[in-house]
Amino acid sequence: MTGVREAGADGHARTTLDKASGENFPVAPFFLPRAWRDDLMAVYGYARLVDDIGDGDLASPATEARLLGLDPARADDRLAMLDAFEADLRRVFAGPGEQPRHPILRTLRPTVRRCALTPEPFLGLIAANRQDQTVRRYETFDDLLAYCELSANPVGRLVLQITGTASPERIRRSDAVCTALQIAEHLQDVAEDLGRDRIYLPARDMKEFHVQEADLAVPSAGASVRALVAHEAERARELLNEGGPLVGSVHGRLKLLLAGFVAGGSAALQAVSAAGFDVLAGPPKPTKLGLLREMGAVLRGTRREG
Repeated sequence: MTGVREAGADGHARTTLDKASGENFPVAPFFLPRAWRDDLMAVYGYARLVDDIGDGDLASPATEARLLGLDPARADDRLAMLDAFEADLRRVFAGPGEQPRHPILRTLRPTVRRCALTPEPFLGLIAANRQDQTVRRYETFDDLLAYCELSANPVGRLVLQITGTASPERIRRSDAVCTALQIAEHLQDVAEDLGRDRIYLPARDMKEFHVQEADLAVPSAGASVRALVAHEAERARELLNEGGPLVGSVHGRLKLLLAGFVAGGSAALQAVSAAGFDVLAGPPKPTKLGLLREMGAVLRGTRREG
């Protein structure tokens, strides 16, 4: 089997995969079976690369363009890059005579076949990044939830499919957890996103809390911004609580993995709270100790539920 490590030997692929250590949640921890780790890292590599294309964060855009069969002169055209990436993704699901161009997509192909994955979750992540090129503000919280349906929820669904545990109820709970993780990340990255001319705080909520866009472009958050961030953090917390029973619905090492996802979101929100909801001074990041504490709390909670 062609493993993720082999694909990662290529410099640009390694740069993408190495970003796993910076996530709020464990991507493919050591305690999982090797096959699961490889499959999860293959999916993570895909998700990370499509986000890097959409955010303009590629280490070598010209190299990535060449790999995708696109003129390197168009490497800064994010929509063209996403179109080329989608065309290469479709080769993953094509017959054996057609091979993907990009090494990360070549690594993904065995996972897709072994786990009988469908194109829809992968296409959703591309659609989210296309949306990022044209939609830079969200009017309501429901609008933001619809974006998370594309940008976050497919990842959780893929995890359930890889581990053979997908069911309608688990997918519903997973969607809640993944959306909460996305909102927590948005709260951590308000200043960074504004630098990209993106705001993921609903405009209606900003108006309710008397927050102007200019209030987000200062070194430290004022009282109104802090109140708004606290409000959105509470919404994310409610979603985490809604999705929490997902952890108790599985057993063994998968339970630890899913507990890590929930704990990662909880620790991120705790970091935002510990910063006094001032997310403009720098992204509040959870500590390893904080993550371990939240992990213990999640697991204790599932035992009580049982």
